Amino acid sequence: MGAEGEKMNIELADAVRANDIGSCSNSVVEVPSGKPAKVPDRRDSEKNGKQDDGKYAVPFYKLFAFADSTDIILMVLGTAGAVANGLALPLMTVLFGDLVDSFGGAADVHDVVHRVSKVALEFVYLAIGTGVASFFQVTCWMATGERQAAQIRNLYLKTILRQDIAFFDKETNTGEVVERMSGDTVLIQDAMGEKVGKFIQLTATFIGGFVVAFVQGWLLTLVMLATIPPLVVAGGVMSTVVSKMASRGQAAYAEAAVVVEQTIGSIRTVASFTGEKHAVNKYSESLKSAYSSGVQEGLAAGLGLGTVMLFLFSGYSLGIWYGSKLILGKGYTGADVINVIFAVLTGSFSLGQASPCMTAFAAGQAAAYKMFQTINRKPEIDAYDARGKKPDDIQGDIEFRDVHFSYPARPDEQIFRGFSLFIENGMTVALVGESGSGKSTVISLVERFYDPQAGEVLIDGINIKEYQLRWLRGKIGLVSQEPVLFASSIRDNIAYGKDNATIEEIRAAAELANAAKFIDKMPQGIDTMVGEHGTQLSGGQKQRIAIARAILKNPRILLLDEATSALDAESEHIVQEALDRVMTNRTTVVVAHRLSTVRNADTIAVIHRGSIVEKGSHSELLKDPDGAYCQLIRLQEMNKESDNTMGPDHDKSDIWDSGRRSSKKLSFTQSISRGSSKEQTSHHSFQMTLGMPVGTDIQANTPERTDILDTEVSAQERKEVPLRRLAYLNKPELPVFVLGSIAAVVNGVIFPIFAIILSNVINSFYQPPHKLKKDSNFWSLMFLVFGVVSLFALPARSYFFAVAGCKLIRRIRLMTFEKVVNMEIEWFDEPENSSGAIGARLSADAATVRSLVGDALALIVQNTATLVSGLLIAFLANWQLSLIILALIPLIGLNGYIQMKFITGFSADAKMMYEEASQVANDAVGSIRTVASFSAEEKVIELYKAKCEGPMRTGIRQGIISGIGFGVSFFMLFCVYATSFYAGARLVEDGKTTFGEVFKVFFALAMAAVGISQSSSIAPDSSKARSATASVFAILDRKPKIDPSDASGMSLETVKGNIEFQHVSFRYPTRPDVQIFQDLCLAIRAGKTVAIVGESGCGKSTAISLLQRFYDPDMGQILLDGIEIQRFQLRWLRQQMGLVSQEPSLFNDTIRANIAYGKEGRATEAEIVAAADLANAHKFISGLQKGYDTLVGERGIQLSGGQKQRVAIARAIVKDPKILLLDEATSALDAESERIVQDALDRVMVNRTTIVIAHRLSTIRGADMIAVVKHGAIIEKGRHEMLINIKDGAYASLVALHSRASS
Repeated sequence: MGAEGEKMNIELADAVRANDIGSCSNSVVEVPSGKPAKVPDRRDSEKNGKQDDGKYAVPFYKLFAFADSTDIILMVLGTAGAVANGLALPLMTVLFGDLVDSFGGAADVHDVVHRVSKVALEFVYLAIGTGVASFFQVTCWMATGERQAAQIRNLYLKTILRQDIAFFDKETNTGEVVERMSGDTVLIQDAMGEKVGKFIQLTATFIGGFVVAFVQGWLLTLVMLATIPPLVVAGGVMSTVVSKMASRGQAAYAEAAVVVEQTIGSIRTVASFTGEKHAVNKYSESLKSAYSSGVQEGLAAGLGLGTVMLFLFSGYSLGIWYGSKLILGKGYTGADVINVIFAVLTGSFSLGQASPCMTAFAAGQAAAYKMFQTINRKPEIDAYDARGKKPDDIQGDIEFRDVHFSYPARPDEQIFRGFSLFIENGMTVALVGESGSGKSTVISLVERFYDPQAGEVLIDGINIKEYQLRWLRGKIGLVSQEPVLFASSIRDNIAYGKDNATIEEIRAAAELANAAKFIDKMPQGIDTMVGEHGTQLSGGQKQRIAIARAILKNPRILLLDEATSALDAESEHIVQEALDRVMTNRTTVVVAHRLSTVRNADTIAVIHRGSIVEKGSHSELLKDPDGAYCQLIRLQEMNKESDNTMGPDHDKSDIWDSGRRSSKKLSFTQSISRGSSKEQTSHHSFQMTLGMPVGTDIQANTPERTDILDTEVSAQERKEVPLRRLAYLNKPELPVFVLGSIAAVVNGVIFPIFAIILSNVINSFYQPPHKLKKDSNFWSLMFLVFGVVSLFALPARSYFFAVAGCKLIRRIRLMTFEKVVNMEIEWFDEPENSSGAIGARLSADAATVRSLVGDALALIVQNTATLVSGLLIAFLANWQLSLIILALIPLIGLNGYIQMKFITGFSADAKMMYEEASQVANDAVGSIRTVASFSAEEKVIELYKAKCEGPMRTGIRQGIISGIGFGVSFFMLFCVYATSFYAGARLVEDGKTTFGEVFKVFFALAMAAVGISQSSSIAPDSSKARSATASVFAILDRKPKIDPSDASGMSLETVKGNIEFQHVSFRYPTRPDVQIFQDLCLAIRAGKTVAIVGESGCGKSTAISLLQRFYDPDMGQILLDGIEIQRFQLRWLRQQMGLVSQEPSLFNDTIRANIAYGKEGRATEAEIVAAADLANAHKFISGLQKGYDTLVGERGIQLSGGQKQRVAIARAIVKDPKILLLDEATSALDAESERIVQDALDRVMVNRTTIVIAHRLSTIRGADMIAVVKHGAIIEKGRHEMLINIKDGAYASLVALHSRASS
């Protein structure tokens, strides 16, 4: 079998390259997250340019730095198994030489059987040994690789979470961290798992082979050595080129991954601005470079392999030619020559085969470099640092002494120059000032998210750098403007405040934060899940949960960063009450835009341009009519006059009283009616305003519903996709496939013909001298010819299939992305369609699918050719022996099949499970400030570990199964050899055949078997590719209910802008038990401004979502200019509307690009500037260092709230829409910006139909009509002056509430 071993090796190397996932028959190693090793993006943070990753690698032994004792034992066992397994092949060449000798050198025919059976028995012993050894090799290495990779993953997350905030501003972003965790750890695991075992095995084979060769015939061995350097060089060059290419491909895909993250992350904005095409084009651009590097990789791999084969065949030809000389002159026997040739080639070839392992090691080392660099990075502000003071408690005096500070991401923009402020314990200090003046920066510095560049921040007179950070943050409670909730249950979200909080404490905190009521109304109560970024709750609800979370800490210092800015009057009143209760005897720092909320602070400090211009209590500051505070107040008063002119002056107390009553009633119905623009409670809520426990019956029937849903999803996931459809996707590449297949067939036929040559050579070694000379010359020439043929056929095959495969990847990614972007918004509400999950699907699945089409197809064609030609040759030589051997071959096939079956079972779950885990990481990194301020790092890591448990166990189980399969297949293989040669000996004895024929049959069938075993070796890939294909087609086949890419539908020449809601009823699909609108009617005349008000969660924002057709109403219809909006073409409809929402999402691009986005990126410079001007943004943009080319950072994080909002308004204006939708557009701004923005809006609203949703009633006083929504219907409408005079009317009570809240 030496030849066979060879072939096995040759072919395997081939498979390894072709699949470039290292799936040889043994390495059924399944990349756990279902990400093929191709994806991971190893971006050396783009700033340092795309340096070559080779320069940055970790020494190999360092990869094992995190092994524990179990791992060490596993590694020792695995190594022992690998060495033993590696020595099997050289030993086999010795046995094979004995066989040749016993056939050829036997005195007479009858002696043959006796001699052969002795050798056959030795084969059986070898089989048992090898089986056991290979089991240990595979199982131990796979298990330890899985365990150590998990360890690295956890460490990486742990260190990422402990980094200072500056690291996130400058060095990394969420998408990259998730890619690293899901992608790079796979590469690292690949480099430290069974590839190491394989490498040791191959090294053992190499050394063993040469030892055997030198013992058997040193002279021939020395000559043969000449062929080795070229082989090694060729293999080495090939592997380095391929790994270079691979890293280029990863860098190329990285850009595309970012596009996906951003688009899906702010899908509502994309939809509203009809930016789908824009996103798709951007994505398609970034895919181009990934495509070309993929094709080059294919070509390089093929060329390398072709050269290796050329050298290999030359080696054979040299050995045969020189061997025949030695037989004639030096008294060698034919067996010696064969043994030496095989031993040398086995040995040297194992070196060549090591190259994929080397590639994996190199990739792993490079991936580890960036990860270990992060793991070893010592943050300047370290949350895990146990050093530092931990006094029993703090008083809570805060002092800023001469602080200088600028954000690390923008070092040239000084925020504070010499800022000083003293806050006495137990006092409430309010910081006010215009947007971007540095109010929130004060809070970041107290939390020690950043350290000042000069000056110091003291608490209780001690520099906060001296305290232990975790302890310090434990004493500080933070409630920020856009509270970040994690995608888990409400209970978990509150529990972040305190480690192991009891349910009673959590309830009490919720009670204090006025959140208990609405939580109890949720269908699952406190266990209700909040969506990604808390999207399932209304602003007021999110905020109250965030407050409960802060209360649970029971902090000495409370930091409120605009905690109520995004709320409407009713919720604000409730939340403010909650805060007032909480603030007692704690030091409180309040940052507020709305001055009304800070009147009762002990001290108010006005910050302007990073320094304090005046401070004092509300009444003191009012004494200076020209002071900064008074100006800010005047600014706000201008917006507010109406709030206090409440028509004929009733006795104030009476109004307040009625307000009070209605507030009780309101808050009750509010929490019933439902909590948000996407929220749940029950359908009954509408009939009952009595305090009936509504939640009960819903509780009873939610569980079944979710079960049904689950099974439905999984059923859809499991849908098998016929390969026909995949092939159909690849149809345009048909000619390429044909060419590739021809090359593959040529490749396939080479090996069986090789069998003929080889058996003839063996035969000719036992011929008389003159014939021996002539024959050996001829056959050695033939080998050379073969080498040249494969030099051309191999690159051709791999190039053509790479072209087809890469085109397919690109096509699938593009189609899927295009489809995803055009899904209706409802689809994105489902947790499994979060931006993290979709990003992983696009990067991983497409590449996996390619391995099914490109590489697998090439192998199938080639193996079929090998099989057919092998069988033909064998049967022509001797049919009896062929039949006997054929009967045994299924044993090998069966084994390959079993192995494949075992593996298919796992692929889907492991992939889903890692997806869940990466969602945890995604959430935590995305809201790192929240995690840091609650010292919740441990919690996140626990959660992550728990989510990784399952996939890790699966991986280890798989290792054991692969090990068994691998061991058994070796055992079978050697037993089959023993049997077939024994049978051949019997036939020779009976004169049925000659010994040359025996070898011909044997070699031909061995080649065919290799062909088959390879096909089964791609099985694990195909199973993975199947699940990937299913998930791709699940997306491609889904019909969006509301499809923006659908060009059908009408459009109007001119839009007047009359809008009418007729009897609209609606519930959110994710929460079918909550009725949002019930029979809502509302007519809006063209060019008028209509304001929709109502308490938090009454469905104000839903009206806008329905108008933009993010959702369709369940009943009733919405008309635009008298035509039902569902009849319009969707893109056109959305282009008529400009949306400015409460938390505007900007893309991580320049300000210019963000504004131009309104016109799908086609706006001219003049239009952009004009729009910015109208939105009052031109001034601040020009003031930035890079002007319009300033990058806004991930989610616009580098701009202040007011600046983001103005950019968003400019973006809406560029569209020049007929209908303007303002969803609380100014709620998050301070007085100064609000006035500017409000000005801008007033200018923009002229001649446009405008729908305004506002919490702050002052902003809508001038509306042409105000509609009050309650219980899903409009209960009052009219102008401000009219509504305010309805005694006990809903609007009047809201206003009363509001002015009460502000005074």
